[in-house]
Amino acid sequence: MADNRIYIFDTTLRDGEQVPGCKLNTEQKVEIARELERLGVDVIEAGFPISSPGDFRSVVEIAKAVNEPVVCGLSRAVAKDIEVAADAVKNAKRPRIHTGIGTSESHIKFKLQTTPEKIIEKAVMAVKHAKRFVEDVEFYAEDAGRTDNEFLARVIEAVVAAGATVLNIPDTTGYCLPEEYGAKIRYLRENVKGIHKAILSTHCHNDLGLATANSIAGAQNGARQIECTINGIGERAGNTSLEEVVMIMKQHQHLNLVNQINTPLLNPISRLVSERMGMPVQPNKAIVGANAFAHSSGIHQDGVIKKRETYEIIDPLEVGVDHSKIVLTARSGRAAIAYRAKNIGHNLTKEELDVVYSGFLEIADRQKEVSDDDLSKLINSKLSSATA
Repeated sequence: MADNRIYIFDTTLRDGEQVPGCKLNTEQKVEIARELERLGVDVIEAGFPISSPGDFRSVVEIAKAVNEPVVCGLSRAVAKDIEVAADAVKNAKRPRIHTGIGTSESHIKFKLQTTPEKIIEKAVMAVKHAKRFVEDVEFYAEDAGRTDNEFLARVIEAVVAAGATVLNIPDTTGYCLPEEYGAKIRYLRENVKGIHKAILSTHCHNDLGLATANSIAGAQNGARQIECTINGIGERAGNTSLEEVVMIMKQHQHLNLVNQINTPLLNPISRLVSERMGMPVQPNKAIVGANAFAHSSGIHQDGVIKKRETYEIIDPLEVGVDHSKIVLTARSGRAAIAYRAKNIGHNLTKEELDVVYSGFLEIADRQKEVSDDDLSKLINSKLSSATA
């Protein structure tokens, strides 16, 4: 692979669907999977096959429905889990089993109630068992973000020797700072024998709002797969947002990180996922929020009207948005009024604009936003009065 290629692993249909109330049926999952394929994701984590008959069926149908992406099924480091996952992805053109176990002190002592040595044994067993069914085996070290780096390196070295092709280093609780997470990836690259045989992957949660920053830090330090979701949905505060990491790479070309995402499809798939899951996107969400390209401050509006790049680092068309929005509020200036008036067929002179503007402020003080209909009625009223 190209040294700077970042593989985009989408887990919207697995980790993203773990949000309470966001359950999808098989047909909806297949619909989204096909759109993810059009978007250009490299891997679709289709589900956790052993978790329910419905999830198993969904993974089976997704494996049949898409051609280009790797189709991945999640499992624990349990033989039965792995066998069910293998059965679910067997019809995929590019199947992968994603198996793993907790590696942090907290997970070992309290969740799994075992020893570090047993963890390594189980990890190796899981990878070797999965290799009986597929060549492409991804291993996750759950809670790697809080795992001692030296022990984590021991686990990763053992699973690489067992045949793991992808190494997922999750910040499961969203605890890490970017410099800590980046250093963890770098430590593994520098201290694990055979690390060059596998791809390091990030899987970051957003409990402290750092999922995107941590994923980029991981990529800067040698990770070549980023696990993420549409709209950043996922457990608790969510996962790394696919649209954010993709556009960071596109905007900051000095990072020398590239991906294969067809970015004009970002907004359409964001809306699709939001509608199917019944999960609204917050208006101020980066890239895909309703206000991502909206301007209500008079100073900002004037700058954007004169030259869009003054206040927008992304061309809306790059992410599937038709145009920037000039929202008329009490903070809007004359430039915005003239701009919106022209858009609805009124080319106002300076004198006419002055007349309209005073009436506009009266309306804007009474309501949050002035619509095109409000503005048209105001213009017609004011200009009719002025010529009467």
